[in-house]
Amino acid sequence: IKASKVAAFKAGKALKEAVNS
Repeated sequence: IKASKVAAFKAGKALKEAVNS
């Protein structure tokens, strides 16, 4: 469960960076 939360956080961060670029 903890790992999936980390994966979701990383995915959200990557998506946010992609939008900002």
